[in-house]
This record gives sequence, structure tokens and C-alpha cells, in this order.
Amino acid sequence: MPTDGLVAVVKRDCPTCALVAPVLGALRRSGGRLTVYSQDDPGFPETVAGVLDDTGLEASWRLGVSIVPTLIRLEAGVETARAVGWNRGEWGTVARIRELGTDLPENRPGCASLTEEDGAEYRLRARYGNTGLASREIPLAPEEDAVEACYERGWTDGMPVVPPTPERVLKVLDGTPRQPDETVGLLPPNLLPCTVEKIAVNAVMAGCKPEYMPVVLGIVEAALIPQFNLHGILATTNSVGPVVMVNGPVAQQIGMNSGGNVFGQGNRAHAAIGRTLQLLVRNVGGGVPGEIDRAVFGNPGKYSFCFAEDETDGGWTSYAVEQGYPPQASTVTLFGGDGVTPVIDHVSRTPEALCKTYVQSLLALYNRYQVNEVGAFLAVGGEHQNVFYEAGWSKEDLRGHLEEWLTVRVGDLVPGRSGLGPLSEEERNDPERLVPKFRTGTLNIIRAGGRAGKYSAIISGLGSSGMMPVTKEIDT
Repeated sequence: MPTDGLVAVVKRDCPTCALVAPVLGALRRSGGRLTVYSQDDPGFPETVAGVLDDTGLEASWRLGVSIVPTLIRLEAGVETARAVGWNRGEWGTVARIRELGTDLPENRPGCASLTEEDGAEYRLRARYGNTGLASREIPLAPEEDAVEACYERGWTDGMPVVPPTPERVLKVLDGTPRQPDETVGLLPPNLLPCTVEKIAVNAVMAGCKPEYMPVVLGIVEAALIPQFNLHGILATTNSVGPVVMVNGPVAQQIGMNSGGNVFGQGNRAHAAIGRTLQLLVRNVGGGVPGEIDRAVFGNPGKYSFCFAEDETDGGWTSYAVEQGYPPQASTVTLFGGDGVTPVIDHVSRTPEALCKTYVQSLLALYNRYQVNEVGAFLAVGGEHQNVFYEAGWSKEDLRGHLEEWLTVRVGDLVPGRSGLGPLSEEERNDPERLVPKFRTGTLNIIRAGGRAGKYSAIISGLGSSGMMPVTKEIDT
């Protein structure tokens, strides 16, 4: 790269560059120092001898060229003047030559530099810039398939991943102002440092867009809150895995779904964001199935279980607001869930009748007489919600009726994990005493799902004091 004189950057595939080719020839003949870089053909322009090959775009990138032709004056390595496109007066000022290109039009706009092509910014940063990335690059053989290489190295969850090239990681990192080397925390089960860069690498593998990064970072931070007990959720023989719920404006901004098929396939943000946490647990934390992950069955949600709560009508207070966050805040909630149980009731037309349907479904979770470590999120569907709306019921009204009816006789419990353990001696000696199916805070109510069909759904999961839902505001 020259440090003094004029530098011009051109490409053959640009009418304005072809227009100024005679001017460049005149500048070279004037005896001044002129270096010409060509982005697409080192034989262009023919009016200048010794054109430098910049098909790799290194010079264009280092000079910050976004439009061609560009004429720059350098003095002792410092840029002192620049002209973009063709403007006779500006070129004359930069070149310090009067009456330059008098036979050309006064002005002509330039063309986009090849550095502006889709993906070029990150490719060039990765190739020529100081990326700040600490991850070691894994060289692949020329004919080696990158996706298969990820499988062979054990980096996948069983589904294909996007190869985390430096340019892809840089692009995703642009979704957050946080520095790549910042440590977010120690990720279970191996308690290894989890940096923003490592999160970005796994976000790329999961298929995330840059705008997902604030949510992803919020999820990782929430997962490290002790009350959530990520290590316990990973190591338990139960089927649970992390379930992610997003509230607030960010859900709509990144295209999340809170309506029809809310727990199903087809939404990129749902699939990629939830999957990122699972890949981090595997690739950073070391939570590999059959090793630390000792689930007897597991569940498909351990690939990814992520969704948004429906806050569109404002009729009921959202879960995040119940936790003390303002409606305009964007939050993530994590809880241990093991699957979805549909609740079908096409008949009930009163809140009381519909509550009884919910009660029968909720009592059956884990087993009819299990009251220990039982948790659930009841997702009320649109048509079911209308039943409560029309009767003027709030979410608190529904919760009160459910808690009143969700009880089990002590006499029906058996020793062990079913629930006798937490009971006092007095309670155990009274077989007719009713105890709650759900401990305080382990039954939660949300709004989600489509508005056609009289359905609701239950996400069951652990509800012990050591594995509780956690909510954290997203730093957007």
C-alpha cells in the first residue's frame, strides 16, 4: 500500500470507471505518483501501465472504498482528500490539477464497490482485519464437507448445523455491542467459561440471525441464575429440558410466534434461539446425552423449545408483568419442561365448567397422586380465553379456582417421591386432609396459541424449590 501520492480504485464493470480511464492515463503521464487498483480485472484500465490486482479486495477494504471510481490523496500514510464517483471539480482538487477531464461531463455517479456485495464486509474483516476472535480455526481438507465435519467432531445435537466460519461469527456478533471476550458465566455441568464469542459460535451453528443475539444472551444469563438450577435439569433422570418463553416488544421485532402452532415447527427464531442454549450446554458445558445428561426418556423439546407469550389483546396481565416487569420491557423466562399435554374441551361454556376440565388434566400430571416436584405452565388458547373474558374473569380468578380444586387426599399418597416427604407429622396422620397438587409458584398461567378451536395446553415439568422458573430482562 503506498503512503504518498494518488490512489485510484476502479473496476471494469463500471461505466463511470470506463469514463475516467483517460483521466487516469493523463494523471500518470503528468509525472505525479499514481497507484491504480482494479477490483475485477488487473488489465483495466488500459490507459495506465502497472495496474495492481485487487480482486482479493484487500486494498479496497483497507482504504474503505464503497463506491468506484474513488480517487484518494495520501500524505505520509494519511488520507488528506478523497473524491467518489466522477466530479470534475472534486477530482481536480484531489489531484491538484486544474482543468482536469475538460472533455468529460461535469458529474457522473459511481458504482457500488465489490466490497459492498452481500457478505463481503464480514468475509473481508475475517480475512484482513483484527477480528478479536479467540476461537481456534479448524482446517478442513479441500474436499471435506464442513457439515459432516461438525458431525464427526461431536458438535451437533443430531441435526445438521451451520458451519461457524469466522465471517458468520463476526456477522452474528454485530447483533450485540458486547465484546467477544466478555465472560457471561460458568456453564454447567463442567462449569467452563462461556464467553460472548462462544455464544455467537453456537448461535451461528443453530441458525441465528444477528438480531437474535440480545435474546440469546439474555437466555444464557437466565440459565445461570441459581434458582433455575441448569445443572440439575441436565443431570436429572427426569425428561425435562430448558423451555424458553419471550415477552415484550423484542418478540415481535424478531418475528416470534405467539399464535397458531406456537409450540410447533416453522418459526426460525423459535428453533434457532432455543437450539443455541442446547448446543452451548453440549459444546461448552459438556452436557452430553448418556453422560452428564441422564434422562431416562428426554423429550423432543431438548432440541429446542422456545416461544413467545401472546400479549396482543392486553386482556390478561402477561407472565412477565406478573413477575414485576413493566409491559414495555423485553424479557426471557426459563423453566424446566418435559412436554405438551393438549386440553380439549369443545363443550364448556362457563368458566367453572372449563376450570373443571383443566383440573382433571392438571391432576393427571406425572400421576394422579404425585404432588412432589410437579410444575406446569397452563397455556390458555384463544377460544377458551373468550369463555373467561365473556364472564369477566381475570387470570387471578382462574388461578384462584384452580388452586381451590387442585388438591389430593393425604390418604391417596404413598411414601417416597409422591409427596409425603414434605408433609408434617400432623398432615401425614390425617388421611382426609387435602394437600395442593402444586406447591406455591409451580402452577403458572399464560396466553398462547391460535384462536380457532377450543383448546388449551399444559407444559408439564419440575416444580421443586431447587428448580424454579426464572425471568430476566433482555438488554436490547
